Amino acid sequence: MESELLVQLEDIEVCQEENVILSNASLALNRGEFIYVIGRVGSGKSSLLKALYCEIPIRQGNAYVAGYDLQKIKNREIPYLRRKLGIVFQDFQLLIDRSAVKNLEFVLKATGWRSQNEINKRIEEVLEQVGMPNKGYKMPHELSGGEQQRVAIARALLNTPEIILADEPTGNLDPKTSGQIVQLLHDIRRKGTAVIMTTHNYNIVNTFPARVAKCENGKLYDIQEGTPLSYEENEYE
Repeated sequence: MESELLVQLEDIEVCQEENVILSNASLALNRGEFIYVIGRVGSGKSSLLKALYCEIPIRQGNAYVAGYDLQKIKNREIPYLRRKLGIVFQDFQLLIDRSAVKNLEFVLKATGWRSQNEINKRIEEVLEQVGMPNKGYKMPHELSGGEQQRVAIARALLNTPEIILADEPTGNLDPKTSGQIVQLLHDIRRKGTAVIMTTHNYNIVNTFPARVAKCENGKLYDIQEGTPLSYEENEYE
């Protein structure tokens, strides 16, 4: 039977070069669970996600993600870990010289897919899942910000990840579009994919409630689910 526990962090230390960003941080995430990581800009939210996909090191503690021990993972294993993770960025990071479909095809071919029929089928499935079934032919500049982010989420879903890591996915979007993107991520979670989403927009957290962890003063701690977050605390600086 597959383990329900996908992320287990115990007293970890996350560093950027020689700077300690988070210390004694602990977090557990189960299959199909949604968690927001909130906090001020620069509090360590993005660094936490980067540590989960081995972009920056974890120096202390125990860290297990999707079956991998991040303290012992070998460089050659990191691409296999990342195939279990779907990563969504604030700035979309689409290839601007090709259509949405060709962006998705590029990722599938880079991760070992060979059959063009299977590639076409999977692209059709993920575009349908994110509500973009008829816009795959468009170039990124022909899509709105929300549509580009939907394509980015489709890209993250291509290899059926166990966890979506969404780093400020609504940061460049208007409030209505932001709500649609967060609703989409919650819909994905209901189908069994765990989601960790960083944000400093507390209105989103209050509107689409889920479990919350906060980065503050180099620490990471849980906030009781359902606790309203004060708008005075909303951190945009």
